[in-house]
Amino acid sequence: MNIGMIGLGRMGGNMARRLVRGGATVAAYDRSFEVAQGLARETGLKACTSLEELVGSLDKPRVVWMMLPAGEISRHTLEQLMTMLAPGDVVVDGANAFYKDSMSHAALLAKQGIRFVDAGVSGGVWGLENGYALMVGGENETVAQVERFLKILAPAPDKGWLHCGQAGSGHFVKMVHNGIEYGMMQAYAEGLALLKGKQEFGIDLAAVTEMWRHGSVVRSWLLDLIADVLQKDQKLDGIEPFVSDSGEGRWTAYEAIEQGVPAPVMSLALMMRFASQGANDYPAKLLAMMRKGFGGHAVLASAPEEDGEK
Repeated sequence: MNIGMIGLGRMGGNMARRLVRGGATVAAYDRSFEVAQGLARETGLKACTSLEELVGSLDKPRVVWMMLPAGEISRHTLEQLMTMLAPGDVVVDGANAFYKDSMSHAALLAKQGIRFVDAGVSGGVWGLENGYALMVGGENETVAQVERFLKILAPAPDKGWLHCGQAGSGHFVKMVHNGIEYGMMQAYAEGLALLKGKQEFGIDLAAVTEMWRHGSVVRSWLLDLIADVLQKDQKLDGIEPFVSDSGEGRWTAYEAIEQGVPAPVMSLALMMRFASQGANDYPAKLLAMMRKGFGGHAVLASAPEEDGEK
């Protein structure tokens, strides 16, 4: 029961660890051989210096699992693997990839008889201990080839993983999953900001979130994480108000437009992330100038930038 793992970042590295713990024989490759070597010393997996070495160390039919950034890096690696793999081998793409790209990749590999599974993976840094939620797409026979690995990676062999449908469906479900995540995070953030703003009540946000975790309809793993953060620091003065956005939030908004399905919560949550990145600065300046123009309202001048000279 051996498998090749490509990409040993935070997710890929921990997934390799969980596979080894579950009894799988793992050959691993990372662009930094030192990372692969360190994981080999820790877990006993085989550290490979190249994709060729990784493929050559696997039993046929081979299973290769990629945990790489979506886009060009994943596409390039797939193209390299196509020159090394044989009909009947399986490539699993565990990136946060666009589902239409996954459908295209499946069709491309199929021309050479190579099988493809797209796997949406959720669980973050907690997945090593708690298991990963796995949303997979592909043909029935192909998914059956990787089922033993899914059962190791999931929270339990019979739960936490799902064959969603044909190739592309796993990444589609993960895309929508992330869109929902955006909306939930934004709702928690707005609600707690309202509680913080009512200063005359002196509300203890840590106490509130801890209480909500028990019996409330808004309890969730996200709330568990929020409660832990607020127990340590409620002011968050040392944190920049900048929130990155993954491609999946954008893809979910695009999909809603394509289908004509209203998804205002997920879409607005994405827009708020753009605003946090400074994308709302220029529109806000224009709004201030418009108010000044029609109503004579005062405009706040920004502080002059320092040139660094003494």
